[in-house]
Amino acid sequence: MNAVWEAALAWSRAGCGAVVARVVDSSSGRPRASGTALAVSESGQVVGSISGGCVDGDICARAHAVIHGGGPEELRYDGAEGDLSSPGLPCGGWLDVFIEPLDKSLRAVLAPLLAAIRRGYPVTLATVLSGAEHAVRHTLIPAHAGDTIPAADASLDRVRALADTSTTRILDIPGTDTARDLRVFVHSFPAPPRMLVFGADDFAAALTRIGRFLGYRVTLCDARPAFATASRFPAAHEVVVRWPHEYLAATPVTESTVICVLTHDAKFDVPLLAAALRSEAGYVGAMGSRRTHADRVRRLREVGVTEAELGRLAAPTGLDLGADTPEETAVSIAAEIVAQRRNGSGARLRDLDMPIHRTGAAAESARCAALRFGT
Repeated sequence: MNAVWEAALAWSRAGCGAVVARVVDSSSGRPRASGTALAVSESGQVVGSISGGCVDGDICARAHAVIHGGGPEELRYDGAEGDLSSPGLPCGGWLDVFIEPLDKSLRAVLAPLLAAIRRGYPVTLATVLSGAEHAVRHTLIPAHAGDTIPAADASLDRVRALADTSTTRILDIPGTDTARDLRVFVHSFPAPPRMLVFGADDFAAALTRIGRFLGYRVTLCDARPAFATASRFPAAHEVVVRWPHEYLAATPVTESTVICVLTHDAKFDVPLLAAALRSEAGYVGAMGSRRTHADRVRRLREVGVTEAELGRLAAPTGLDLGADTPEETAVSIAAEIVAQRRNGSGARLRDLDMPIHRTGAAAESARCAALRFGT
C-alpha cells in the first residue's frame, strides 16, 4: 500500500494533478481494511485498489472532477442497496471512501510521511473529513520526538492517543464555543513487523523474498561471510554476518517478530532456538527432517529448554503443501505464519461453512472446523 503514497509524492513533485482515495470505514468482515488506498493521476494512471471491481472504476471516473475543483468528498458504496446500475459491492457489506485532491494540504505531508515509512518509523496521518474551517486538513503525528515532522495541534490530543496505539479509525471530536465539531480520520502507519531469517541458503533466499512481499522488515543472518552477502539476498533489508544467537541477543524482539531458523545445524540451532523460545517472538519455526528435529529437541532439553517452551516451536516449519522447491517451501512457511498471525485454521476454504473474512469467534470456529477435517 505504500506504493500509493510513493506515487502521490512522485506526481506531486512532477506537478501532476491527482486524487487519493482511502477506505475510512466499513462493515464488519469486509476484506479491505480502513486505510486501504487508491491513487489516480490526471493522466489516468492508477496505483493501488479499493475493491478490485466497480468501486475502483467509479473512483477513477470521479477523479477528473475532484482534481479540477470538485474538492474532497466522502462516498458510501453499499452492497445491500440492490441497484445493479450503480457501483456497489457484489460480496455485500459497505465501504465509506474519502476521495481528496492532491492539493497544498496533502502535498505538504507527503515527503515527511514517506520519510518515516521508509525508515520503518511508526507515524500517523490525521485527516479532517468534515468540520475544517481552513485549508489545512492534514496533520502528521510522529512516534519519535526527534523526527522533524510537525507536531499535532494540542486540540488533537485524542488523535495522538490513538496514534500511540497504531489505531486506524474515524474519531469524532466535539466542538467548543469557538470551534466546530471535527470528524477526523486517524490513519496509522505502524512500524513493519520483523522477520529474522537464520541460515544463508536457497530456502532462505526464497523466504526473504516472500517475507518482504508480506510487508516484513527482513533480516538475514549467518555466521559465514562467504554465504551471507547482500548480492545473494537482495530482498533482505539487511544482511548480518554474526553468530545467530549473538545477533538475536542484541536485537529487539516483540510479539510481532517472526523467527525462522533454516540452518539445521546443531551448533547454530541449539543456542539460537533456546534464546528464541524464551523471547517474545510471535512465531519461532525451524527447518529440518523428523530425525533432525528429534535430535534438536533432545539437545534443547539438555540445555534446559522446558516443555512449555518447546511447545512454541513450529518444527518442522510450515504447512503440509507437498512443497519441494525453495520457493514452494517458502510459501509453506509463509502460509503457517499468516495462519497463526490471522487466527486461520489452515483448512481449505471450500471445506468451511463460514465467512471468508472473519475475526474473533468466527476465527475460533474455523480452527474447530479444521479439526473436524483433519487439518
